[in-house]
Amino acid sequence: MVYSLLAAPSLLLLAVLPVFGQDCPAIPSLASYNNTVLPDLFTFLNGQKVLTLADWACRREEISTLLQQDELGILPDPPESMTSHFSGNTLTITATQGGNTITFSPTITYPTTGTAPFPALIGMGGISIPSPAGVAIINFNNEQMAAQDTAASRGLGLFFDLYGSDASAGAMMAWAWAVRLIMDALEQNPAARINTARVGVSGCSRNGKGALVAGAFEPRLVLTIPQESGSGGTDSWRISDFILSTGILTQTASEIVQENVWLSSNFDQFANTSVDKLPFDHHSLGALVAPRGLFVIDNLGYDWLGPFSSFGAMVSARTAWTAMGVTDFMGISQAANHTHCIFPSTQQPQLNAFINKFLFDQSTDTDIVETAGNYTFEVPDAQWAPWSVPTFTE
Repeated sequence: MVYSLLAAPSLLLLAVLPVFGQDCPAIPSLASYNNTVLPDLFTFLNGQKVLTLADWACRREEISTLLQQDELGILPDPPESMTSHFSGNTLTITATQGGNTITFSPTITYPTTGTAPFPALIGMGGISIPSPAGVAIINFNNEQMAAQDTAASRGLGLFFDLYGSDASAGAMMAWAWAVRLIMDALEQNPAARINTARVGVSGCSRNGKGALVAGAFEPRLVLTIPQESGSGGTDSWRISDFILSTGILTQTASEIVQENVWLSSNFDQFANTSVDKLPFDHHSLGALVAPRGLFVIDNLGYDWLGPFSSFGAMVSARTAWTAMGVTDFMGISQAANHTHCIFPSTQQPQLNAFINKFLFDQSTDTDIVETAGNYTFEVPDAQWAPWSVPTFTE
């Protein structure tokens, strides 16, 4: 695993290992679940506390199961057949499932500096951050994989050609599935000159939502950089509902399911009634990335993006890294008002620190929690996160 390369404590390996043979708690009936605060990351739904890394492996599996079941849709197992080849700057990937076959072709833009094999960033629909020196950019056309044009886009795209238009996955989970195949193909093709132990993912706005989901569900990605991702990304459903109730126009769950198909249709039952019935929130999604690198980039200029909702959710998510003793592996930076998806120079030093630590294995200061907003958030937080943070043991 890659985490030992990042000088993380060796016991962190357990946090991301499969739980084969482990006696994890069963998920209880949630028919009457209702919680107005962010669900405690460190308590199983049966009430048992999460105190060890072995517990966290089980809790992570519980969160993953619930997110797939109630919001994002099911991440399919690897296809029956997957082949790939590399030519020029194109990685051609062919997958077959149940007699259906699809092909997609991410392209690689190589840096003009550095030495192969290169670290890389997978660009979800491209990247909006400045292309880092010495880093290859893998351009993934996520729109081709799963359309995201309107609410009528459900079931359209290569993923659904393979698994059927009635597959439960929303567009973002379909993209995460494709990112997993990109990682498989990179490992199969050394001629692509990519260091597969040093690959991250990034995207902005709707593609930032997708980058976060890919980072949460593809454990080989060492760095995830969601930029201005808003609701469905780094925002909390619960906090966004509260912000809207105060008169600030912010995207909420009930709006997002009418706009597009990023989420599974299974989510509609919560979006159209009450998000308090969800046994998770997007601090839970962010925590699935731990203990790998996560750098959250936000913009205070757009109420629709819910910057305070993102800040509260991501500060809460960061407690997973705190419990593992690697708080500095997760950073949050909210810049003052600027054009959407135009990266401000004020965040460049912070971005460089994360790129250098996770893609180049350098020792840099990534202990970053900053906002240009006039607010703070700490856990425990009486209104939103009234729970304590353990220090995990083996």
